[in-house]
Amino acid sequence: MDRVSNLPDEVLSHILSFLTTKEAALTSILSKRWRNLLAFVPCLTIDDSVFLHPEEGKRDRQEIKQSFMDFVDRVLALQQGNSSLKKFSLKCVANEADTDRLDGWISNVLARGCVSDLDLQIINKGEFYQLSPKCFECSTLVKLRICCGFDVTLVAGRIYLPMLKTLVLVWVKVCPNEFETLLHALPSLEELVLARVIWKDRDVIVSSASVKTLAIYLGFWLNTLSIDTPSLVHFEYSGCAAWDYPVVNMGNLVDAQIDFFLSDSQLKPLGEPDNDEDALRYSNVWKLFHGMRNVPHLSLLPNTLEVLSMCSESLPVFKNLKSLAIESHKYRGWQTMLALIRNCPHLETLVIEGLVHRVTDKCGDVCDCISREDKGLSLKLCPVKVMEIHGFQGTMEEMAMIKHFLDYFPCLKEMEVYAEENNNPTQLENQRVLKMFELYNKLSSCNVQLFI
Repeated sequence: MDRVSNLPDEVLSHILSFLTTKEAALTSILSKRWRNLLAFVPCLTIDDSVFLHPEEGKRDRQEIKQSFMDFVDRVLALQQGNSSLKKFSLKCVANEADTDRLDGWISNVLARGCVSDLDLQIINKGEFYQLSPKCFECSTLVKLRICCGFDVTLVAGRIYLPMLKTLVLVWVKVCPNEFETLLHALPSLEELVLARVIWKDRDVIVSSASVKTLAIYLGFWLNTLSIDTPSLVHFEYSGCAAWDYPVVNMGNLVDAQIDFFLSDSQLKPLGEPDNDEDALRYSNVWKLFHGMRNVPHLSLLPNTLEVLSMCSESLPVFKNLKSLAIESHKYRGWQTMLALIRNCPHLETLVIEGLVHRVTDKCGDVCDCISREDKGLSLKLCPVKVMEIHGFQGTMEEMAMIKHFLDYFPCLKEMEVYAEENNNPTQLENQRVLKMFELYNKLSSCNVQLFI
């Protein structure tokens, strides 16, 4: 007896939802019991790379393209009236499905009044695909992801997405004014992802009273970027820095990660004396940090430390900052660390990913790279209690840095050192390294642990 076939329709349909739509459709040949189950599958994933033959030349054959479009038509026709469809994912090349048919598929799904998750990825070989306004008229939609090849043109009076909580835009064209209108029409929005969006204007405003999670990945320079998100809790920023940040409102922020893009060719001019023109590009970055000065947990990547060195004198006091995480790179400096340590009066935990960094005369007394009379003075004023060091390789320079921290952080109680994952364990297990850590524990009141 086929025990699986005897399961209720709802259970079988749920099982089919874990397969691609093509695989789910193939089950119809198993027996009469399976013939119409596809009509009740709650998740449809339409991916032309699965349906079309990837072999050279076959993908461009008209009959192959036509068979894909006919298949989608049949699946949607079979599902007509299905009130259990919750998720619809469509990925295809626009040139392989005419726009009328694409719009028809999207409208067909949204018209059912039950879909909560819509994922669209149109890879266009030519012009950007003009997104149908129907995507912004759905009373049940909770998550909307629009990726690749879309030109998002909105009709101000036709936006109706009262339940939408998550909006993801990836590599699409957007008009800033229409985008602002869209956000104001989304009363339930909680998560917003803007990844490599192609803005039609260089002045952008991200304004939402409800958004709690915001991720911005900038692939292009902006003149201005304003972020007015008073309810924001989680913030991630990666990519190019804007020329200016006129408004930054993040009063309830809990954690933030900032990673500015900075190529080696851009880094070199920044280090040259009297290079005011390139330094001016980053002179207003401090405004972004001023707007999130109340954040308790902050993570900064190597390029961000370099960029902040252009405006370190303007950095705000992070009076609520309890945890600071920084990532180092051998070609990026620590010039900003001095200002950060001084401007975090209540810092308790410091996490460092890699101790190796570019040595400059502006590192200050935070590191042990350059001998100076006021060695460790800034660290003596810092209340850090816990340190985590990741990516440890067991070099003498790293050992000297660890001793420097132990000598000058007055409140340090716990230090955890984690070996680099790809490092040779025998190098860290040799007697020299192990004896040094034993000595650190004897000479310091701090509990020092090495994890290999």
